[in-house]
Amino acid sequence: MHAATLDDGRQVVVKVLRPDIEKQIAGDIALLKSLAALVERTHPRADKIRPREVVAEIETTLAAELDLQREGANASVLRRFWENSDDLYVPEVIWSHTAERALTLERVWGIPSDDIVALDKSGIDRKALAAKGVRVFYTQVFRDNFFHADAHAGNIWVDLDPARRGNPRFIALDFGIMGQLSEEDQFYLAENFMAIFNRDYRRIAELHLQAQWMPATVRIDELEAAVRAVCEPYFTRPLSQISLAEVLMKLFRTAQRYQLTLQPQLILLQKTLLNIEGVGRQLDPNLDIWEVAKPVLERILRERYSPRRALKELRKRLPEIMTQAPDMPALLHSWLRQQVEGKHELAMRSQDIVTLNDTLKRMQRRVITAVTGVGLVVVSALLYGLQAGGPQLASIPVWSWITGGVGVLALASAWLRR
Repeated sequence: MHAATLDDGRQVVVKVLRPDIEKQIAGDIALLKSLAALVERTHPRADKIRPREVVAEIETTLAAELDLQREGANASVLRRFWENSDDLYVPEVIWSHTAERALTLERVWGIPSDDIVALDKSGIDRKALAAKGVRVFYTQVFRDNFFHADAHAGNIWVDLDPARRGNPRFIALDFGIMGQLSEEDQFYLAENFMAIFNRDYRRIAELHLQAQWMPATVRIDELEAAVRAVCEPYFTRPLSQISLAEVLMKLFRTAQRYQLTLQPQLILLQKTLLNIEGVGRQLDPNLDIWEVAKPVLERILRERYSPRRALKELRKRLPEIMTQAPDMPALLHSWLRQQVEGKHELAMRSQDIVTLNDTLKRMQRRVITAVTGVGLVVVSALLYGLQAGGPQLASIPVWSWITGGVGVLALASAWLRR
């Protein structure tokens, strides 16, 4: 990074790529690919470790770091999410002076978050700052689904503004590695955290299977017992001494004995969680991460999976649903006919498979209810669109209200049976 001053007097820093850095990284990646191929040939559980996919994830991350225009875009998006925030500040990108091999950012001043002596001299409330760091991380992961994935102390500074000593905020730097999760991984990870908070070991085991991180042949009672053996000893300690990142890592290690399929997209999250907890405990050795994180996660989950959010998503996707609506009756009839024939029952031989069949039947009933609900909502929308009157509430046909209401009830029933 090089300090500079623009023509208009603004102070900036400029990041440039080193000459021939691409060749050096290409050589490193080639070596990693050779090692991955060796592991794939020799390791007895290579299909679960997935070494080639891990190397591919590393290669993608490094390629992103070599594109400084992409890093600038990352910084710009993160800045937009945290604009006018009292918790996190992201420097402005100077796009007129940014390209693939050069990135220009607004210059900021701060203290590295691990410089405890300097923070104390500045009168920073370290305890409040540590709790704020945990809240910022969980908000980035579960609200924004866009988190800083290289959050060590060198990249996380503390704002030096004297006016903020009573309410300190972080400054984020270096946006080459950002993390995102699929909606499914977000949901299952959030539910895993909540199950850990509530010591619900059965739920943790169920989530690992539902997320397809493990084969469906694993016995859930055995997995529950293994999870209990990992988690229960932690709860004998004061909560301020428990590391959620450590619990999560041990859970995944234990699950590997039950053929856990390694999830490359979660490796980055685990590393970031370790970094965040490390920074938090440096700032406040008595930080109770569980007490800070749990209400944040509960609030975000309430908002993210609320009926209002579901209706908003339905309204956004309504044009797509209406486009496919004419095909739904034929598809539903064909699917129901296959289920009525019951050919799958002929293969039932063991109690485990019978239990699995019962579970599938419950899922089928839920799908039928959900599809029926969507169909009724679509019909209600069509009745509303065909009304002869204007868009006044009183002029909406009564059958539109009835079909829409029944459709919403069917969707709610399917949701509650999840």
